[in-house]
Amino acid sequence: MTKKKILIVEDEESLLKLESILLTSKGYDVSGVADGQAALDAMQTIKPDLVLLDIMLPEIDGFEVCRRIKEDEATRHIPVIMLTAKKSREDMARGEQVGADWYITKPFKSAMVIETIQRFIS
Repeated sequence: MTKKKILIVEDEESLLKLESILLTSKGYDVSGVADGQAALDAMQTIKPDLVLLDIMLPEIDGFEVCRRIKEDEATRHIPVIMLTAKKSREDMARGEQVGADWYITKPFKSAMVIETIQRFIS
């Protein structure tokens, strides 16, 4: 069985490492990038099964990254889970508008992130 590929988009290095270790330990093939443009480039090269996406990123923010993923015929089927410190109703509504499949706020429980990922790519 091939490992499911997850792209983590997180500009905070310690969090990126933590999330990578967590998901790798669960048997996922994990790639991590630190900004929006790198995320869009990685979508083409890695072709992930799921994207874990922060909103506050350098260059292109997570909302725009998600919008572009969902607009592209080749990537629109890929689940995008927003994992962010932005907790307002407006932010959550905007996440929905740009096509995010799920929205998890920081600080998060690892078990909840794993559960949500499994729900989308089991």
